Parts: sequence; C-alpha cells; structure tokens
Amino acid sequence: QVQLVESGGGLVQTGGSLRLSCAASGRTFSNYVMGWFRQALGKEREFVSSITWNIGRTYYGDSVKGRFTISRDNAKNTVYLQMNSLKPEDTAVYYCAAKLLLKKEYDYWGQGTQVTVSS
Repeated sequence: QVQLVESGGGLVQTGGSLRLSCAASGRTFSNYVMGWFRQALGKEREFVSSITWNIGRTYYGDSVKGRFTISRDNAKNTVYLQMNSLKPEDTAVYYCAAKLLLKKEYDYWGQGTQVTVSS
C-alpha cells in the first residue's frame, strides 16, 4: 500500500521560507514521478512542481519558478519542496502525489499540509 505523508507546513511571514517533506513508502519509486500540488480556498488545484525519481528531472509551475526547489533523497524515500520568498498568494494546502512515469494522472496522494503566508 503506497503511503505519502507530508509535513513541514505552517505559518510564515511574507518573504519567509518553509521546507515541505513527503515521506513515501509502500513500493519502489524508481519509475515514478513525484509531484507537489496546492489548492487554495475556493480555487482549483494547481500544479507546483514535480521530479522524476530515477534521474531527478524537475518541472515547475510558472507561479513558483525561481522561488521553489524540489529535490529527493533516495536513501530516505523522501521528496522535499524548498519554498523561498513566500507570498500571501502561496497560501494553500499542499499535497504530495505520485504517478508512474508514463501515466498522465497521479495515482497516489498524501493528506496535505497547510501553508499560510501572512502579509
């Protein structure tokens, strides 16, 4: 059973930083893409970033490019999202997700972690 457990959310002031973690378990993820998504209150879910587990290729949404960095630690089976220069519009529930490389949709989702950026 695949489990994705996010942590690291919280309250931060504008311009501050947070690092989210996603601990993955239940299978070998070498053929998976790990993604971060977010959903603000009353808005649709938005793609934030993704990384291919095997070679570490990264992708970012336009709204976070240059401010957020995704990475993974193979030994710990953990994916990180370093968020810098945070803005109030980054306030959302952040979700970790996983999918096989060749699939379009993400199959597995974490429970989410709240990030609140105060102005």
